Amino acid sequence: MAETKNISLPVYDLKGEKVSTVSLSKAVFGVEENRQVIHDAVLVYQANLRQDTAKTKKRSEVSGGGKKPWSQKGTGRARAGSSRSPIWVGGGTVFGPTGVQNHTLKQNRKEHKLALKGCYSSMAKDGLIVIDNWAVEGIKTKELNQALIALKATDKTLIVLGGEEDNDNLILSARNIPNVIVTRADNVSVYDLLYFDHLVVSKKTIKEIEEALK
Repeated sequence: MAETKNISLPVYDLKGEKVSTVSLSKAVFGVEENRQVIHDAVLVYQANLRQDTAKTKKRSEVSGGGKKPWSQKGTGRARAGSSRSPIWVGGGTVFGPTGVQNHTLKQNRKEHKLALKGCYSSMAKDGLIVIDNWAVEGIKTKELNQALIALKATDKTLIVLGGEEDNDNLILSARNIPNVIVTRADNVSVYDLLYFDHLVVSKKTIKEIEEALK
């Protein structure tokens, strides 16, 4: 038997009723997970979130220490030239962060696409919910919440909008629903696809994702 090139998933309306089906490209939603590139993508994502603003004061930046604490000889104590010394409490730090450290990591585009494809493919097996369109009129959090319940997206849910789906009402309606985030298709990370339990997208956005990952 010839291997099918596409994957078929049901398409629902906001009442949770099946209205049609959509064909997903196997080249994007039927890819075997490559755990290494997915792991690398998560490391890159988390490393690039770091602000790198931590800083400690060096010996030259600590206040005080101008006067020699005690005489060089005759006290019976070890020699001390300044209270700024790193061995003193309140002294400078020798190898602390400087405030200009950089933890940025990079992953090449081909590997990043492979990681996204693997995660989208995993979602397609269990977690991807395709809807016909986002027909949200007005800012109605209760109605959107009821729609997500009807779609059985009651856990951590990521709503993904396409580039041409300017739906401010949807974004504002989802703002106060716990564990629900709205983002753009070009802003979805590998970390997002691993973190959320459900991915809710429209048919139009599915095709946009496929075009971006070809």
